[in-house]
Amino acid sequence: MKVTLITVGKIKEKYLKDAIAEYSKRLGRYCKLDIIEVADEKTPDQASEAVEESIRAKEGERIMRHIREDMYVVTLEIAGSMLSSEELADKIDALGLSGRSSIAFVIGGSIGLGREVLKRSDFALSFSKMTFPHQLMRVILLEQVYRSYRIINGEPYHK
Repeated sequence: MKVTLITVGKIKEKYLKDAIAEYSKRLGRYCKLDIIEVADEKTPDQASEAVEESIRAKEGERIMRHIREDMYVVTLEIAGSMLSSEELADKIDALGLSGRSSIAFVIGGSIGLGREVLKRSDFALSFSKMTFPHQLMRVILLEQVYRSYRIINGEPYHK
């Protein structure tokens, strides 16, 4: 299985880079992981909805350049479906068993995802009703994908 993480913005904090590197290394046993960062747009304070929509559209165009036709696209959205770790593992496993060999997880920028990306999404996933920094979400997502593969392989995962 090929897992692609498409994200808006760069990680600046060393501790987050270290955590991402650690989970990337661990995931190497289970899948081919590719992390793609697209440039983010500066959002002015008190931006109007029209300005925010324009920013989401620009970031969305950059994201869409990396989404291939054969990818199963999972967008991270506050209003998406909440799954347990076991349910996420089942979903990843079922995709592989059905012949899907490429999953793209998409994390938007600080003001969310553009319409075109949302339209292309095959599944909207939510980790919580709470809002998390999108940089931290990368670590949380990678940990859960790693945990999913441990579950799929019948390995201990709840340390």
